[in-house]
Formats: sequence, C-alpha cells, structure tokens
Amino acid sequence: MTEGAGFLAAWLLGLSLGLTACTLTCLPFMGAWVLARERGTVLADTGLFLAGRVSAYVLLGLVAGLAGAWLSGVLDSGIGHAVIGAAAVAAGLWLLSARPARKGCAAGRGAGAPPFALGFSLSLTPCAPLASLLAFAAQQGTAASGALQGLAFGLGAAVTPLVLLLPLLSAAAERLRSGQVRWGAWLRQGAAGGLLFLGTYRIAMGLS
Repeated sequence: MTEGAGFLAAWLLGLSLGLTACTLTCLPFMGAWVLARERGTVLADTGLFLAGRVSAYVLLGLVAGLAGAWLSGVLDSGIGHAVIGAAAVAAGLWLLSARPARKGCAAGRGAGAPPFALGFSLSLTPCAPLASLLAFAAQQGTAASGALQGLAFGLGAAVTPLVLLLPLLSAAAERLRSGQVRWGAWLRQGAAGGLLFLGTYRIAMGLS
C-alpha cells in the first residue's frame, strides 16, 4: 500500500510538471526541431523525446536512491543547463549537416538521436517537482525504489500538451513547404539557428 501510494504521488508530481512547466521549457527546443522535419516523422520524434525524458527521470531516481541529497547539489551547480545546451547545439548542427530530402526536410541517419537527447537533457533542469522527486527517492534508500519513483514521475511528465502542439507545428510547416520548395531550406536553417542559439545560451547559463 505504501509503495503504491508513493508511486501514485510521484506520478501526480510528474503530471503537474508535464502539464505546465514542461510545455513552456521544451516547446522552443522541440518546436524548432519538428519545423525542420518531415510531417511523417513528428510522432516518432515526439515519442523519442518523451522516451528520453522518462529514461532521464528513471536514472535520476536511481542515482538519488543511492546518493541522496548529493544529486540535487550537482544539478543546482549548473551542469543541467550545460547538458541541455550541448544537446541543443548538437541537434542544430545535425540539421545543418543532414542531407535534405526531396521535399526540403532534414533527413539522414541518426535522426532519432537528437530528439531523445533533447528529452533526456531537458529533464535535468532544476525545478520544484524534480527536487521533490529526488528528495523522496533519496529517502527510499535503494536504487531500485528510487528508479521506480523516477519511472512514475517520468510517466506523469510524459502527459504533456506537446503531444498535440508538435504535430500542429509540423503540419503548419508542411503547408509552407508544399507552397514553395525554398521554404524547406529556410525552415531547416532557421530551426538549426534557433537550436544553436538556445544551446549556446543554456551553456552560458551553466558556466555562469
């Protein structure tokens, strides 16, 4: 009963993040990414992004179960911002280097890595729900219990309006590309530039 209540509490905590701050924090990154991608890839990209988030929370819960309050101090040091920045810069560089498809969208091998990395890294942003999760996982005292709390939190955070917003953005970009072919290249370059800017800004935040 106690474990079930703790799992539910962690899920509700993640849900509170997924329905609010997650959308505001993640939309600029994933929004830029899907604008440069083919419409048919948006569901897979969104799924990989959410899988990255859930994976990160499981890992954070596991580490918190082992290390206790130490992990909160590490995240507060700015390393989370630096990792987010590195993932965003890598995604932007991928868009610039990927060979465009015939419809003007980014294509090529390794396309699944950037959205997963963005989801994983954006989960490292310090916030009140995450701090509560880590504190609760640290009290469990074992890696397995902490990982279960992280899994519950991640599944709650995966319930996000991004599931609706990202396909809408992708559909809008597809309509632009279907009107004029050159819009594909402009969208890809603009999205890459946006990710590079966001990534550089986050890295600067982590180093400051």
